[in-house]
Amino acid sequence: MAWYLLRRLLLVVPTLFGIIAINFVVVQFAPGGPVEQMIAELKGKGEVGTRLTGAGSAEVSATGGAYRGARGLDPHVVEDIKRMFGFDKPPLRRFLLMVQDYLSFDFGRSFFRDQSVLQLVLQKMPVSISIGLWSTLLVYLVSIPLGITKAVRDGSRFDVASSAAILIGYAVPGFLFAILLVVLFAGGSFVQWFPLRGLTSEGSQYWSWPARVADYLWHMVLPTIALVVGGFASLTMLTKNCFLEEIRKQYVVTARAKGCGEQRILYRHVFRNAMLLIVAGFPAAFIGILFSSALLVEIVFSLDGLGLLGFESAIRRDYPVMFGTLYIFTLIGLLMQIVGDLMYTVVDPRIDFEARG
Repeated sequence: MAWYLLRRLLLVVPTLFGIIAINFVVVQFAPGGPVEQMIAELKGKGEVGTRLTGAGSAEVSATGGAYRGARGLDPHVVEDIKRMFGFDKPPLRRFLLMVQDYLSFDFGRSFFRDQSVLQLVLQKMPVSISIGLWSTLLVYLVSIPLGITKAVRDGSRFDVASSAAILIGYAVPGFLFAILLVVLFAGGSFVQWFPLRGLTSEGSQYWSWPARVADYLWHMVLPTIALVVGGFASLTMLTKNCFLEEIRKQYVVTARAKGCGEQRILYRHVFRNAMLLIVAGFPAAFIGILFSSALLVEIVFSLDGLGLLGFESAIRRDYPVMFGTLYIFTLIGLLMQIVGDLMYTVVDPRIDFEARG
């Protein structure tokens, strides 16, 4: 197992920098970079158009390679802007310098925020971890018992009715359900039982710790429900199908023939085999909710997390934040895949990746 882990860890390095390299190349062809935006601001034409379309006065000339938006500006000013953002160097040189800094976890400073990328990520991380962790735990706590019940009562009225509810949960996006929750329970049109913004109330830092915990949980209710409704459907059906497949196998028939009770068969024999895929997928599910599903929910509930940070950085072409967060997200995702493999061996010790290799 040690050699398998070593090989997987060594594979992380080329995979990580391969992903960074591909994204770096793609970004070079994206219009509306930070230099163009700064020139547009200096000329008083704003940055909104160049942010969203990359077009307008800051387009690159097809002939001379100079920025059209720079016409009328002192060329020295344009060169100073390029130097300020590091665009006075050729792309390959910039990429090699970036990789060199990333090896020491130096992600540079944001172009448009007066902070380092690492500080920004550490500031936003608690919000995203709170949403991702609670949502993933609740998804598993809801989906596994529901999936097992559906498998045991396959074809019953309960199975049909719960399948209809699951279909609705699968069809309705999480952010749309979040808007519905705001309308119903956060003062949109009916009642205001829950807060609309943030994870804490104003002045809560001066409260006692039980009051702060209760306030935090109060703020987490609606965002968590929105993500759970959008994420439990697929895991419920996966659980049901895994248990159905195991229940129909020959060893279950043999156990019944020997006089074993249904509860003993289900939770002593079937459970370990059926839960292998489900439990091992927990790290990937957590990463999925943490870095992708929570973006629009963060926007709806004004939660300043990693999803919103990455979105705003992409819109503003804040390249240090874009690539810094991409590096961190990718690294965590690759490590979580290794953790998922380890969980296979925890759930079923008979699995031996070393012997398979």
